[in-house]
Amino acid sequence: MAILLILVPLAFLLGLVCLAAFLWALNTGQFDDLDDPAIRIFQPEDDE
Repeated sequence: MAILLILVPLAFLLGLVCLAAFLWALNTGQFDDLDDPAIRIFQPEDDE
């Protein structure tokens, strides 16, 4: 039962870290354009 005193705060802290990473990614524009990188592979490259 004493292990819960370690695991519950650790799980809470890990959840906060994941939430902070997601919010950072949202604010830096990581999810702005999801379609162009998938389509870009089909477009010819300009080799000049």
